[in-house]
Amino acid sequence: MQQINVLGEVLQPCSFDPVTGYYRTGCCENHGDDPGLHVVCVVCTDEFLEFSASVGNDLATPMPQFGFTGLRAGDQWCLCADRWQQAFEAGKAPKVRLSSTHVSALEYSSLKDLRAHAVDAPA
Repeated sequence: MQQINVLGEVLQPCSFDPVTGYYRTGCCENHGDDPGLHVVCVVCTDEFLEFSASVGNDLATPMPQFGFTGLRAGDQWCLCADRWQQAFEAGKAPKVRLSSTHVSALEYSSLKDLRAHAVDAPA
């Protein structure tokens, strides 16, 4: 099944280094079985990583037992849709790659808010 992004186009990969996505395919795809809905392709910032850790989701600390090297500012990552919205409401939202963000993110956030944080917003 073809995956669609928030712009109504074919979903593009988010990151292969680090490899991301619930299914670790590099894409923020949604097949209906991801309880966290990891569908927002973000570009991490130090401010966001600090915020995420402060609300109980430390994405910066390596966890080698899970093959996770930890994220740094500039890394792209498939983030849970509700976490992005939470960070947005707190004024700490990371940038978003719209072409790589699954359409199901719109269940949590408006396209207007995502566009306001986009690194690839079309004119």
